[in-house]
Amino acid sequence: GVLRGLVVPFTTIGVGAEAARKQVEAELTGKRTDVAGAGFRLALILGLGVAIFFLGAVLWSVLADGLSYLSDRGSGFLGDNVSSRSSEYGIFEGLRGTFWIGVFVVVFAFPTGIAAAIYLEEYAPKNRLTAFIELNIRNLAGVPSVVYGVLGLSIFVNRLDGFFPNSVERHLGATTAAAGATLAILVLPIVIITSSEAIRAVPRALREGGYGVGATKWEVTRHHVLPYAAPGILTGTLLSLARALGEAAPLILVGGVLGSLGPQSGLFEVEQLGEQFTAMPLLITQLAKKPASVGDWTGATSAAIVVLLAVVILANTIAILLRNHFEKKRGG
Repeated sequence: GVLRGLVVPFTTIGVGAEAARKQVEAELTGKRTDVAGAGFRLALILGLGVAIFFLGAVLWSVLADGLSYLSDRGSGFLGDNVSSRSSEYGIFEGLRGTFWIGVFVVVFAFPTGIAAAIYLEEYAPKNRLTAFIELNIRNLAGVPSVVYGVLGLSIFVNRLDGFFPNSVERHLGATTAAAGATLAILVLPIVIITSSEAIRAVPRALREGGYGVGATKWEVTRHHVLPYAAPGILTGTLLSLARALGEAAPLILVGGVLGSLGPQSGLFEVEQLGEQFTAMPLLITQLAKKPASVGDWTGATSAAIVVLLAVVILANTIAILLRNHFEKKRGG
């Protein structure tokens, strides 16, 4: 009698569970029209298409004029100095300045920013002071570049005399080193933020596994955290370098020359750091002001833009190769 009374409840439970399972399965696999989701996806695709269209139109216009001008000038456009004639114009001085500014950013901004990110994420105590510091770093990343130009003019040019006070040339503090330091300070908050995000994305279990085998804090950071976060760190730092190479306003404020510099150091000579400078963004700004009726200045401007794009793409390619290397190493 007792067993017969228990059959009905268990049967009811079984039937109810089966019915609920079928109902959930029907709701998950059933064909329903998600109008809101389809509309949102269509809006995303439309936005992407519009962005690609305008970007492609700009690139097509620049490449058409720039490649034609480069084919006519050949290597002379890369090796000659600034000239008043479009047929003799060269961007060697701009390439030299951009190269050394990029070197300055890589040497000073990258190690400093990555070290600051490691300290904030791995060593600094989580209190109000560190939260205040992180908040100000994020605020500094959004400050207009012209403000950093004023900072570089006040400190690196006027106070420190471009880091070369005993130089023979009368540069008045407007040196390549001052420009590089200004852009290094400009991208430093971006390097810290991107590196912090990459380090924060490292799984907690990876750190605990290192501590579990007796590793020290530095050993865990060096052999576990940094190799895992290296792809994200490289991506962020190289993107910040691309931004630094394209900035013009800070360079104008710290005394970048818009015309010819005359005979100066070669491309790889360190003496260039203590001399006056110009850079690719400054030359492009100056070329864009030239009247198109006098000469083929439109072609020269487009060609300079193409060269700067090639430099940025080269830097990004190096970043992608390094990122893939560290990802394979992490996966292995």
